[in-house]
Amino acid sequence: MPDVESLAERLRAYPRGEGGFIVGVTGGVAVGKSTLAAALKARIEAWPEAPRVELAGTDGFLRSNAALERAGLTARKGFPESYDADALREALTAVRRGPATFPGYSHLVYDVDAALARRLDRPDLLIIEGLGLSRATPVDVLIYLDGRERDLEAWFVTRFMEFWQAGLIDAASFYARFAHLDREAATRLAHMVWKTINLPNLRTHIRPLRALADIVVRKGRGHQIESIVSRRRSRGRPPVRRQ
Repeated sequence: MPDVESLAERLRAYPRGEGGFIVGVTGGVAVGKSTLAAALKARIEAWPEAPRVELAGTDGFLRSNAALERAGLTARKGFPESYDADALREALTAVRRGPATFPGYSHLVYDVDAALARRLDRPDLLIIEGLGLSRATPVDVLIYLDGRERDLEAWFVTRFMEFWQAGLIDAASFYARFAHLDREAATRLAHMVWKTINLPNLRTHIRPLRALADIVVRKGRGHQIESIVSRRRSRGRPPVRRQ
């Protein structure tokens, strides 16, 4: 069965130019992008050449909750228009040449957190994971992490309930606002959020990237990797993602 090691070896086969190598990882909400990116980082760092690998998330490039509210986009968080796509492109372009700042995001407060910003300086390999990637994002390889809709919904509900549980005892958590709900009501809310926000975003904006991805990784119900399919080889920067 394919695994993270075999995925890392596929990445190793891609030609490298000067200015670092950037891998994008995207896919539906709760599909496991952060987990896969961290596992890839650990595996790549074990290569004999010991490349310097950094991780960054696109969540830091979300517009702040206040900005989204002013623009009437609170219910569209995670949709393309909720990201500062220009800032993301600029950071990815700049980090190939020198230091660049990557803003951070707190799932605790459900907002961009200036204290979590990181300054990255020309890593050998950068893995940028999350939503908000597009054909115009300057990555060398795009990985699409795929899963069945019913599994994605189950994974999202599980994650939502973990946050809800934490919010019961942490008043600083964004999810503390749902502390008055019992478990059944919180579960219904999670399914509603999935069906009205995350599922439409998946079908309309996220899944179309699967056809543009260089590598498609398919996950099974237990989060195991079922298949890895190389769709095409990248052809320079930005690869096959021009409008």
